[in-house]
Amino acid sequence: MDNSHPRKRIWLWILAAVLLLLAAGGLWFFLQYWSSGTTPLPGGRTDPSAATTPPVTGTTVPAETTTTAPLPDNPVDFKTLQTTNPDVYAWLYIPNTNIDYPVAQSSDMGDDFYLDHNIYREYEFAGMIFSEKQNGRTFLSRNTVLYGHNMLNGTMFRTLHYFEDEEFFNANPVFYIYTPGHILTYTIFSAYEYDDRHLLNSFDYHNDQVWEEYLAYARNPKSMVALTRPDVPVTKSDRIVTLSTCVGYNGNMRYLVQGVLTDDQPTK
Repeated sequence: MDNSHPRKRIWLWILAAVLLLLAAGGLWFFLQYWSSGTTPLPGGRTDPSAATTPPVTGTTVPAETTTTAPLPDNPVDFKTLQTTNPDVYAWLYIPNTNIDYPVAQSSDMGDDFYLDHNIYREYEFAGMIFSEKQNGRTFLSRNTVLYGHNMLNGTMFRTLHYFEDEEFFNANPVFYIYTPGHILTYTIFSAYEYDDRHLLNSFDYHNDQVWEEYLAYARNPKSMVALTRPDVPVTKSDRIVTLSTCVGYNGNMRYLVQGVLTDDQPTK
């Protein structure tokens, strides 16, 4: 008696089940990327016009200018934010994009905790914009790296890719980071694709030579998708922020937008 046909049917059923599970997993992954990232945020940025001052040359405001006029209000309600989650320490705003989010850094979990947790410390695929403990929370590191997902629904760092367009890049030279007591203005000097190496572990930024070599590359990146502002000075004494997200067609690449601190405005 030939039992080969029943065996074939069993293997076909197994194969069909595996394919169905893979399809379901792929659908779940897609839906997560599409639907996540819309959690309501407490105490967000309340005054869109507060970040319209053009950047100035230099990295600090001279002390004598900070006491001659009343300090402006900070447009971010950090008291409410930090009551909700004390890991929130800054707010990132990029004009003409969807990027208008709190920035978190885990104090009691791994550095990647906010890769998939929201401001309420609940699991959410989109996570938050976050940094790692190596950078601290002061933006005094030579290179502070902020990470965010490239979400299909346009949230998190999806619209960071707008800077691939030369016209958009030229028309939008700055981004803003709010901290308690400060509005930091960063002038964007470079935007490009890079490999997925860990930027904080791969370069010793404390070494002046390494730092200068890194800046030289960042100002003239070897990337087919690269735009720069050669007229924006960036020296070894400056501090930069790197915004990092995934490249949709290649999981081994990252898209980086880098800005140099050009103004530090004290606030109430």
